[in-house]
This record gives sequence, structure tokens and C-alpha cells, in this order.
Amino acid sequence: MIEFASEYDAQPFHLDEEAGRNSILGGLAASGWMTCAVTMRMIFDDFLKDSVSMGSPGITSVQWRRPVLAGDTLSGLVEILDARRSASKPGMGIVNFRITLTNQKAEVVMVQENPIMFACREAAA
Repeated sequence: MIEFASEYDAQPFHLDEEAGRNSILGGLAASGWMTCAVTMRMIFDDFLKDSVSMGSPGITSVQWRRPVLAGDTLSGLVEILDARRSASKPGMGIVNFRITLTNQKAEVVMVQENPIMFACREAAA
């Protein structure tokens, strides 16, 4: 966490345990951007590595609901919100996902929604 923060988000509560305790976060806390990166790794390991993913046009929304503190164990739930075939690229489908990340206390720490593009099995007629 500290190494990531040192490189990408060098705010005191991400770098120093005492500064974290003295902040509204209540302890040494991961950068929200690190939480997004960890979530991406979890998504990749869970299903993207064995898929026909064609990337993503971006993140629709991300909400950091609670701080991710040093020592937390994270798990995630991936929900499919909707899926459709691309109107302009019939060989591509777009699936909108909601990813909910929780800590070891089952507290929601982050909710992210984003589309991912996948190759379709066959092109639309």
C-alpha cells in the first residue's frame, strides 16, 4: 500500500500509520486507485483471463464507501447489469457489470460499474 501510494497517491494517510489514524480514515488506508487496481486484478483472475474480452471504454462509476485499511482482506461480487450487441460492431457485445468489493467484516468498501466489450460467438444477421 505504501509503495503504491508513494508512487501514485502520496497523501499522508496513505503513507504513514499515525497520519492515517489521525485522519477521518482511522488508520493507514489504501489509495482508492490502488483498490481499483486490485479489483481489476481480481476481475482478470476470476473471468477475464479465460474470456474473449476486447477491453473496456471506461468506468461508468466508482464509489469508495469505506477505507481499505492495512490488514483488510477483500472479496468481490460481480453482477451483470445488462448485455447487448454493439450497433456499430456486430461482432462485439457490451456487458455492463457492477463489482461490489467487501472487507472481512462484510462491509462494502467499493462499488464500481463499468462496461466490458467481448467478442460475440457469431455476428448478428
